[in-house]
Amino acid sequence: MKKKKSPKERFLLVIGILFFLVYLFMGLAIIFYDKLPLGMEYKYRVALGSLLIVYAFIRFVRLLKSENTQDE
Repeated sequence: MKKKKSPKERFLLVIGILFFLVYLFMGLAIIFYDKLPLGMEYKYRVALGSLLIVYAFIRFVRLLKSENTQDE
């Protein structure tokens, strides 16, 4: 049976999901939005954007793992 989450746990979950979306959006914006004022060559923009996307997914996986361990 699942235990109800405390307000603190729910808040941290929402913040974790929010930051996952922020990093994901930033990575995609750096790669695909040409009008973003970054003085970088395209290959460096793709590298930075990809790094942010990978970091977003690492954070998301860690968030899911921490949620699973709290349920047990």
